[in-house]
Amino acid sequence: MEPLSQLPVLEAPAEGIPPLTQTPAELAEISSLLAAGSGPLGVDTERAHGFRYAPKAYLIQLRRQGAGSFLIDPIAFEDGAPRADLSGLAAALADAEWVIHAASQDLPCLAELGFLPERLFDTELAARLLNWPKVNLNAVTELALGVSLKKEYSAADWSTRPLPKAWLNYAALDVELLQELREWLRDALEAAGKLEWATEEFDYLVRHAGDAPAPVRDPWRRTSGLHELHTTRAMAVVRELWLARDEIARATDIAPGRVVRDQAIIALASEFDDGEPVVGPKLLHSVRGFRTKAAIGHETQWLDALRRAAGFPTRQLPRRQAPLDGIPNPRSWERRSPDSYQRWLRVRPAIIAQAEEVEVPVENLISPGALRELLWESPAEITEATLAASLTELKVRPWQAALVTETILNAW
Repeated sequence: MEPLSQLPVLEAPAEGIPPLTQTPAELAEISSLLAAGSGPLGVDTERAHGFRYAPKAYLIQLRRQGAGSFLIDPIAFEDGAPRADLSGLAAALADAEWVIHAASQDLPCLAELGFLPERLFDTELAARLLNWPKVNLNAVTELALGVSLKKEYSAADWSTRPLPKAWLNYAALDVELLQELREWLRDALEAAGKLEWATEEFDYLVRHAGDAPAPVRDPWRRTSGLHELHTTRAMAVVRELWLARDEIARATDIAPGRVVRDQAIIALASEFDDGEPVVGPKLLHSVRGFRTKAAIGHETQWLDALRRAAGFPTRQLPRRQAPLDGIPNPRSWERRSPDSYQRWLRVRPAIIAQAEEVEVPVENLISPGALRELLWESPAEITEATLAASLTELKVRPWQAALVTETILNAW
């Protein structure tokens, strides 16, 4: 294979940039064309992560042999009407296996539109199971097909309208080679004896495509720089400002970090580390991040948040340490549960060694969360039957259970 720097670069779709589908009539037309096509359906989406609050699709790219490529603008359907409902298109394509790169990123926003597959092939997950060191779309396409994609606008604000022609060119390229990539990876999985593993993983993704994400307890504790604060009063300020920012971001559909950055919240909260500052516009404006165009229009909400935090009685202030929510980090097990910690020290290295033996990333052999939950406060003795029941409950797939059962039993 040629050095990657010398690979040919695919700069434009072979059939040109498809027009944007923006009306129900156009959607019905491409539905018929795609249904008449053959083979797998290449699917991708573009979102506006870091620009918008809602993680919705701002563009959907589709490609199928015999039909060609299509670009759907879901936002065009929002003008005076509900969001685009693509359930009819999904029904028309029920026979097609969808090919998506990193499906877990695309399926949630497609589920909002009623557009979900019956069958799936995830090219990123396939590359992971083949134990490839790089699994982004361009790297996988280069290694498998010897072609590099022209990648320039992955971090663009896809909520922009109208969408520039260069962006649409980039988007169409994302599905241009998915069918060919799927064929190559399928053959590689079969040759490696991993096709059944991949099929189980793809089926799992389809079954759980519409699942709501698990709620995060105290998400404000993820504020970058929180560890720099010294008092619980300052932490209360962070909590109240974070909640106010989230409310503003949700209402305006702007990414929270574009309303006010974390570092501005921490800077304002640090004023409460050393005393009880007077809450008012002067305090608020002392931090540059609250004088920006995005923040200045919400001064009342920021000041209300500061007054709430300053007025809480001591018993209502947040604790320094986050309350235990679920399984603690194994680093704390030695103190919390010595028996669990000893099991972790035995089982975890055995799982790592097995992952290296079968040549898959350890997190794909068994998820870190499932392994922690299995080993935390488990009985001293375990049988093959009880282990099988636990693995099933933890949604460990059959191919994974078949590989790890003996390893876990031997190391327990």
